[in-house]
Amino acid sequence: MLGLGTLSRKVFGTANDRKVKAVRPLVATINALEDEYTALSDDGLVAKTAELKARAANGESLDALLPEAFANCREGARRALGLRAFDVQLIGGIFLHQGNIAEMKTGEGKTLVATFPAYLNALSGKGVHVVTVNDYLARRDSDWMGKVFAKLGLTTGVVVPHQPDDEKRKAYAADITYATNNELGFDYLRDNMKTDLGQMMQRGHNFAIVDEVDSILIDEARTPLIISGPMPDRENLYVRVNALIPSLLDEDFTLDEKARSITYTDDGNEHIEQLLYAEGILPEGQTLYDPESTTIVHHVNQALRAHKMLHKDQHYIVRDGKIVLIDEHTGRMMLGRQLSEGLHQAVEAKEGLEIQPETVTMASITFQNYFRMYKKLGGMTGTATTEAEEFQEIYNLGVVEIPTNRPIARLDEHDQVYKSAREKFDGVLAAIKEANEKGQPILVGTTSIEKSEELSALLKSAGVEHNVLNARQHEREAHIVAEAGRLGMVTIATNMAGRGTDIQLGGNVDMQVMDALDADPTADPAAVRRRIESEVADERQKVLDAGGLFVLATERHESRRIDNQLRGRSGRQGDPGRSVFFLSLEDDLMRIFGSERLEKVLSTLGMKEGEAIVHPWVNKSLEKAQAKVEARNFDIRKTLLKFDNVMNDQRRVIFEQRLEILAAEDLSEIVGDMRHAVIEDLISKHMPSGSYADQWDIDGLAEVLKDKLFIEPPLADWANEDGVDQEVVRDRLIAMSDTMMAEKETAFSSDTMRQVEKQVLLQVIDGKWREHIVTLDHLRSAVNFRGLAQRDPLNEYKSEAFVLFENLLGQLREDVTRQLSRIRPLTAEEQAQMQQQMAMQAAAARGDGKLDTPMDLPRLSPQAPAEAVEPGTPREGFDEADQTTWGNPGRNELCPCGSGKKFKHCHGSLA
Repeated sequence: MLGLGTLSRKVFGTANDRKVKAVRPLVATINALEDEYTALSDDGLVAKTAELKARAANGESLDALLPEAFANCREGARRALGLRAFDVQLIGGIFLHQGNIAEMKTGEGKTLVATFPAYLNALSGKGVHVVTVNDYLARRDSDWMGKVFAKLGLTTGVVVPHQPDDEKRKAYAADITYATNNELGFDYLRDNMKTDLGQMMQRGHNFAIVDEVDSILIDEARTPLIISGPMPDRENLYVRVNALIPSLLDEDFTLDEKARSITYTDDGNEHIEQLLYAEGILPEGQTLYDPESTTIVHHVNQALRAHKMLHKDQHYIVRDGKIVLIDEHTGRMMLGRQLSEGLHQAVEAKEGLEIQPETVTMASITFQNYFRMYKKLGGMTGTATTEAEEFQEIYNLGVVEIPTNRPIARLDEHDQVYKSAREKFDGVLAAIKEANEKGQPILVGTTSIEKSEELSALLKSAGVEHNVLNARQHEREAHIVAEAGRLGMVTIATNMAGRGTDIQLGGNVDMQVMDALDADPTADPAAVRRRIESEVADERQKVLDAGGLFVLATERHESRRIDNQLRGRSGRQGDPGRSVFFLSLEDDLMRIFGSERLEKVLSTLGMKEGEAIVHPWVNKSLEKAQAKVEARNFDIRKTLLKFDNVMNDQRRVIFEQRLEILAAEDLSEIVGDMRHAVIEDLISKHMPSGSYADQWDIDGLAEVLKDKLFIEPPLADWANEDGVDQEVVRDRLIAMSDTMMAEKETAFSSDTMRQVEKQVLLQVIDGKWREHIVTLDHLRSAVNFRGLAQRDPLNEYKSEAFVLFENLLGQLREDVTRQLSRIRPLTAEEQAQMQQQMAMQAAAARGDGKLDTPMDLPRLSPQAPAEAVEPGTPREGFDEADQTTWGNPGRNELCPCGSGKKFKHCHGSLA
């Protein structure tokens, strides 16, 4: 008997069916234009593009231009590639243009589908980004689909790592730009660290089409993009905190294997506090809940994670005295990669290794917040429905299942569940041998390198020839996967391997032609292609007779979507095929997440040695377990995003301010307002409103005015004058500081002063923002302790982050004012000394003893209260034993001892 939901779907159709049906009239309109566009010459296609561009520029909507644009693009693709898009591909393109995710099965031609919305949206002249998961696919798709856009009179660019700036800037200026998600995000961050508008790469975020959208926007969205640099050494603190962790008891922390998290209990929090007091790391009277403890809390948390969650030879290995991470998905060593936020250094301390310098985050952004900057976003994948809620909630993206060009003929069998992993692999081996004997190609999915090697050893001992695809170059992966559909081929691969390349039954003609021409470059390409096409057609028929591609998975993933990706490799374009999952009760998913209900089902059905349980109940129980895991992971990502949104709001303010500064010609009014605001703050602090002159802190005000504005007004005399109040003092100080800055401008020239103001503003903003990011990272670790005090960590983070941001803006004003107040032109003597010093340093670096020709130097210098002195002469009053006499030199200024070295290389290294 049919359920009510099933019955209603039969009568009314699904919501998805109705969406697809609604765009079919649009497809009919495009098809009706086909003859008209087929009759156009090649120049006619280009002329049509120019016409559509002009109409778009005159205000005609892209929706109105869609039928003509799609018809023109289809004809361009037919001429450039010999491919005429199916109706379902046009439907996919329409939904992408409307800002949806088009779920299209493997082999349905998603790469071609993207050209239609890309072409239409490029008519606006604002650029389109087509996003891929790796550099190989970005280059391949750009070269391949670039032929279509060239036929239509549009330009195509590709963005890859380590590209020359001019080449990358040209790629971003193209009508359609292919790039990886990583490079797009990093270029955005780099652009917002540039000091000149002309150096910036990207030209806005108009429309992006994300290929493998589930991989990029969900799987990779857990890890933010980070640009980092060196930070002050804290090796000693890592070692000291690390020594305390072995003293903790099991009841001091809670380890959640499912959530992959570890937290201190109430007892543990008290215990670690006592240990920190005993070691003198935490000052007496200060607790881990106090804001001043943020850095210590961060170290304590990372040390606990290093000891209790990261295990040697599982998550990392020690090689040549260094920590080398292991990829949890592939089992590969990740050379050159480091754990972030000091966790890598905590592991080094745990293993007793030399601690590498910790890096500080200079800029960061999550993929969620990067891709939400686009005015419109679309995506393509074969598997998105299971994550539809997340796509809608986080990215406002609907998911539409696009019908296949031909009905799916693949048989998806029920899971086979064994008691032990040994029995499971015996069953896997038997199934592979049975299918291999009749010539059926087999794709075996494993979850790690280790398991793929175990299975490979079993197949070798059984005499079954096979390929193992495990984390080679992307180009090699694509080559092996392209050949995985040949007669009798057995391919072992991780679940994600080879995405972006179809498994074609009988083999991939293009790959085989390239191989043949590489082997014999003198051969006639046309003749080679004809021969290979004939051979592949014969082999394809034999594979079809054997049952098509057999996908055999050795484990279920936490996410149903990853399982569906593997299944989807079979049954391309209506081909026959089959898929089955072999599982055991020892698998991670079954062990950690398997429900009690599943165990009851299996015990009810009964399990014998070597026998598998195959039943729809098992499938349903497993899917429910996977759905729970997916929901938990979604909640984790949502929580992370809520925290990141706090920083994102602040990042947007800072980056917008930077852009305004870069674009401005004259910033004198802004820096003047900053200087006046600093004076206002100082007056409020030292001469409170409503107070009398004898209550004013004249000495304190005089000291900070000399430090922050480099002026020494006669405050004591002013305070004794009749009628002088706070407003009069403020006005006089503003006038005095304005006069001083006007004199500097006369000395430097207006143009030079404007450049100096811009550079100082940018340097201070960047420096303060970097410090702020580190503080927020540490605050995020610390607020978790607030949960133990029944306070919401997110609300605590929001309120404290806001206060920190307000402080940042206040410090920004002060630092800009201080730096601009202290600059002065170099005297002729000082410039000659600096030229000589730089020449000597250059000669020392060359090792030839020859002095360089004096060069033009910028005629500015930080103005210090003491007079500039000759190298070799200690500053007046300098006492090596008393640091208070050293002044406050910058790290890159000359050391006050007179050595001629930079402070950081002299007494600064001892301070």
